[in-house]
Amino acid sequence: MRHVLSVLVNNEPGVLTRVSGLFSARGFNIESLSVAPVGDGTSSRITMVSHGDSQITEQITKQLNKLIPVIRVVDLTDGPHVERELMLIKVAAERDMRAEIMRIADIFRSRVVDATQVSFIIEVTGGSEKLDACLAMLSPLGVVEMVRTGKVAMSRGEKRT
Repeated sequence: MRHVLSVLVNNEPGVLTRVSGLFSARGFNIESLSVAPVGDGTSSRITMVSHGDSQITEQITKQLNKLIPVIRVVDLTDGPHVERELMLIKVAAERDMRAEIMRIADIFRSRVVDATQVSFIIEVTGGSEKLDACLAMLSPLGVVEMVRTGKVAMSRGEKRT
């Protein structure tokens, strides 16, 4: 089963290593990982996506809560939440293909963030399915390079993550 964990931690050296180490020690791969400071910079939010047994994920969550720099751990999997990802795609933009690239970018409500004589860089945000579909449409036109962030997620409603 796929699990999305939101881990609020104190900003201190080695925290990410300790948190991710709990997964690797149990043979779980972290599919997606995103870390950024929140608030005044004294804490950070780690968003992790992993596939695994619910029992093991519950055990990892309990052990994460025991780590001193961990403030709060929330498994967003079961409740309503919003997930987003960012992808930058560099596409070869020959003169005759520019209009087609712009049309595809428009369909996915993405935007061109850089344009040169030979390429466009397109920024796409949304769910994984949207990013995969956009990449599939642009690939035949000549994707030169692509990079994706890890997922970020937040619970919906009044619940805090």
